[in-house]
Amino acid sequence: METKITKIETYIVRDKLSQSFYFSQWRYSERCICLVKITDNNGNYGWGEGYGPASVLEAGIKLLKPLLIGENPLNNEVIWSKMYRKTLDYARKGVLVASISAIDIAIMDLKGKTLGLPVSSLIGGAQRKKVEPYATGMYFSDLKNPSKNYQKEAEKYINMGFKAIKMKVGLGVKQDFHNVKLMREIIGNDIMLMIDSNHAYNYNEALSLAKKVEQFDISWFEEPLSPEYYEQYAELRKNTIIPIAGGECEYLRFGFLQLLKSKSLDILQPDICSCGGITEAKRIAALATSYGIPIVPHTWGSGIGIHVALQFIANLESIPGRLIEAPFLLEYDQTENRIRDYLTIPKIEIKNGEIQIPTNPGLGVDVDERFLYDFSESDEIDIKKVLG
Repeated sequence: METKITKIETYIVRDKLSQSFYFSQWRYSERCICLVKITDNNGNYGWGEGYGPASVLEAGIKLLKPLLIGENPLNNEVIWSKMYRKTLDYARKGVLVASISAIDIAIMDLKGKTLGLPVSSLIGGAQRKKVEPYATGMYFSDLKNPSKNYQKEAEKYINMGFKAIKMKVGLGVKQDFHNVKLMREIIGNDIMLMIDSNHAYNYNEALSLAKKVEQFDISWFEEPLSPEYYEQYAELRKNTIIPIAGGECEYLRFGFLQLLKSKSLDILQPDICSCGGITEAKRIAALATSYGIPIVPHTWGSGIGIHVALQFIANLESIPGRLIEAPFLLEYDQTENRIRDYLTIPKIEIKNGEIQIPTNPGLGVDVDERFLYDFSESDEIDIKKVLG
């Protein structure tokens, strides 16, 4: 009997933070994520996640749902093309692409479980067994004294085994310079340090900050400019020794082709949960290799998104190949996120500064449904009570 998709369910999971935090653009007071579960006629299922405003993402998934019922989940590229054609006239960028991404991820998870293979095998095989996570942190809990927790936070990450830390900037060139200088003093010279402004600066500001912090051995400057300004990115890249990274706000292979042709970036950072899913991310990776540009995916959300990145990174081609490969990096956000920490199983473990890439079928992760309904329905979740 041919495998067919029979059910598509969406879940908006949310959790209030114990303490709000800021980055250069906004204040965060809760986590809110849209998940999708796709089930076939054999009872097998796959999980997906979208990156973007959860309620809008959910509406996009519901729009696409009629296209999916009755389709064979083994035909992920056929399904992807139908979703793309359905939304082409009004969704070549933005949240509807994230809806496609969430569905595609769930289909790939389901396909892997059906065939008994990890997603890395479905896209060509695992070229490595482990990755090196970097800690994304140093958000701002106190805008009057944004660096007050740096010492404690940095020590925590180093004790956890992280060998690289990405800190937030974007509060102004003078304040950022002070913060970056302090961070380098705290962590010493053996820990990689990256900075991320979340597109807070105009060209002159970004160049000024880059020049000032070059002395601190910055591994990359992420989203220094608004993502629309491809030529300014290219100009900035020419005028600093710090590698320029970005792409989490870009969509589909066509958008990434424009980034590559414009010579805008040294490092591509697609978010697989919004750029088109695993099917499209594989195409973006092929483009990147033809331009000699490495990929470090952006991640932000639940453990599903992290496992998506793990499977994708497992398959990435090393550019250039060599006997002793440079570490492949995984973004591992360390801000408060009980959805990430409790919703999925098994738990992610860092050992000797590395994370082992799962080899179980699909994404190698499942949802602990004890938490799914609590995060979906309750404003206040008692973790201890759920754990029993």
